[in-house]
Amino acid sequence: MEFAQKLISTRKGSLYVAVVAALLAGVAILVYLNHYRDNLQAGSTPVTVLIARQTIPKGTPGSVVASKAMFTATTIRESQLRDGAFSDPASLTGRVATTQVYEGSQLTAGAFSASTTSLAGTLTDRERVVSVPLDSAHGLSGQVEVGNRVDVYAGFNVIPVRLDGTPTNGGQARPVLRLIMSNVPVVAAGGGGSGLGSKTANVSLQVTDAEAGKLAFASDNGKVWLSLRPSAGAKSSKPAIVTAETLLLGVRPLTVLRSLGGRR
Repeated sequence: MEFAQKLISTRKGSLYVAVVAALLAGVAILVYLNHYRDNLQAGSTPVTVLIARQTIPKGTPGSVVASKAMFTATTIRESQLRDGAFSDPASLTGRVATTQVYEGSQLTAGAFSASTTSLAGTLTDRERVVSVPLDSAHGLSGQVEVGNRVDVYAGFNVIPVRLDGTPTNGGQARPVLRLIMSNVPVVAAGGGGSGLGSKTANVSLQVTDAEAGKLAFASDNGKVWLSLRPSAGAKSSKPAIVTAETLLLGVRPLTVLRSLGGRR
């Protein structure tokens, strides 16, 4: 302490102390500037992030987001990167959107969690699932399993009509069977039908939106049959209607169709 007092009591000593203080201040400023520059450089480093190209609804599987290209890979500054942001589309595998992701938002781990089994999550575009109650014979109960593919036949009692669509005089209903869908995936099977003592089981089939209406109509107004296809190498003949005439007498289906009021 005494030495310091003697040092600053002289002009030379005061100058020396001032020079040392300036050097220390300069070193401190250089250290700060270098640290600040490093932070700026780190924050400006270009990184890749996945950005939503459109609004992604809650519940959308990551596989659908990837297959439908619902995102775009964009380069931004690292400082703009959100926590858990995805940079690789593979990160979406096995995940599902747990919240709605708006267009222009970064895809993050916080918005996509591990996927749970969801039938709706497996569907895209015009794909639909229709559940049809069938008895053990018509629905191949105990034989058809998830992953199988089936052909769907529908049978109706058809009344012959004139070309204007009105029933013919004395026209009687005639049974007609036809293949209405082919190579249809089974996505669920075995759920019990409703009603006391019911012996039906629900079989869920993956169809198109147009086929869904046809299948529902056939189930409500006719009789539906399922025909199990081979696991591999299945081939199909040209579909045609089946009636008593075509089955027993070998009458051409076109002739029978015309007799029912059809044009071809």
